[in-house]
Amino acid sequence: MKSFIKENFTKEKILPLSLTAFIILLDQITKAIIVNIQPQRGLIKDVFDNDFLWIYHVRNKAIAFSLGENLPEAIKPIVFIVIPVLVLGFLLWYFFKSSDFTVLQRWAAAGIIGGGIGNIIDRIFRPDGVVDFISVRIFGLFGMERWPTFNVADSSVVVCCILLFISLLIVPKKAAAEEKK
Repeated sequence: MKSFIKENFTKEKILPLSLTAFIILLDQITKAIIVNIQPQRGLIKDVFDNDFLWIYHVRNKAIAFSLGENLPEAIKPIVFIVIPVLVLGFLLWYFFKSSDFTVLQRWAAAGIIGGGIGNIIDRIFRPDGVVDFISVRIFGLFGMERWPTFNVADSSVVVCCILLFISLLIVPKKAAAEEKK
């Protein structure tokens, strides 16, 4: 048992979880501030006074881009809570069990876990839905004037997924180059 713990719970594996904790904390604090500033939905502040970044309180009872909003109410807890918890559980298990992750990949996975937990907390404890509040103008990109409103947890998941994806593309190339030497 001691060797299992020693092998799987090393400093290199535990330290990135500080990012997980930071993301969860920052996400929940910012959401609490938004809800306390303006309990009802709507524009709170045009941050740059130029229509680029708004702090806009909305609630999302679905997942990214309001996907699944029209699912039957009986299925929503399974799709929006149970499945994400299982995915995060698997990611955490792999995070500790595997030594395949590079340092960057481990930190990216920790950011994904933190963002996922942040939104799951909302889905469980906020019956009105996940608190979203960052609205960015994207000037017609993808046929939209504004990107769908998001939060700190969403940002963490997206940025860390991109980092993880890029690192997965780069690491095999580095490994192949080292094998040729």
